[in-house]
Amino acid sequence: MTKEQSRQWKRAGDKIAEAVQTDPGGRGLLSGRITTPTAALLQSLEDVPRAVLLTGFPVRLPDGTVVGETDGPSGLANIAWALEQTGTAVRALTDRTCCRQLEAAMQARGCLTVPEMIPQDRRELFLEELFAAFAPSHLITLERPGKAKDGHFYNMRGGMIDPMITDTDCIMETARRRGVSVISVGDGGNELGMGALRQLIRERVPLGDLICADAPADIALVSGVSNWWGWGIAAFLSLIHEKDLLPSPETERAMLHAVTVSGGADGCTARIEDTVDGLPPEVHLAVLDKVRKAAGSDPAQ
Repeated sequence: MTKEQSRQWKRAGDKIAEAVQTDPGGRGLLSGRITTPTAALLQSLEDVPRAVLLTGFPVRLPDGTVVGETDGPSGLANIAWALEQTGTAVRALTDRTCCRQLEAAMQARGCLTVPEMIPQDRRELFLEELFAAFAPSHLITLERPGKAKDGHFYNMRGGMIDPMITDTDCIMETARRRGVSVISVGDGGNELGMGALRQLIRERVPLGDLICADAPADIALVSGVSNWWGWGIAAFLSLIHEKDLLPSPETERAMLHAVTVSGGADGCTARIEDTVDGLPPEVHLAVLDKVRKAAGSDPAQ
């Protein structure tokens, strides 16, 4: 990367970050300015030989059923597809609650990678064996619950959700011990990796002191909806590899619909419908358009 390339990528990266850092849902974390480490993110994504990806946030439906929410699967699928197109070997992980939703999104995106389910009762051994055999260079988490300082998992309303998920916080320690670069995406502060932004979460997010995830990522990224940084990371990879790696509006709609058909629900409304965080597709697609323009992309797959 030349100095001129670096400057061009940084300018475009700042515009991409600005595009995803709107807060139509009023989550609070973006109520003030957040400095996105675009230079560090570009440098990290310039060489990604092998990546482990992790997502899956549970939501309880009115009838008591627990499913994966619509924020997360599409975002991770977009990252997985973009990485595959640039030659990265990918492993995509989630838990039993969210596996159907991630599988649906990745199939709709056309990913070659098949999601894997982290087992409930031998998760630490499973992850140790995976990291030892696969030797990832990167771990990317997106909209995955992170354990708070008191050892419990919380939703945005301060409800304890421990029984609803598989505890995957141990993946952060596994990555750290093996020198794996960790990039984490969140939108409310209770997601894995957001401990890197603890002070901001305490100051800006309702119940932030209670729900803030404890484990810090090397690079923590915040957007109005976590799925949006799925586009953001794909856009950064588009800059680096000089190819369009972003989804078209039609592909994005198809992914969201596939997630809801698989049983996924909106995490804010607890309804199985084609919305994410209470926002209709039109709001999300307007952000995608801004990301595309910031990255200089034309409508693609």
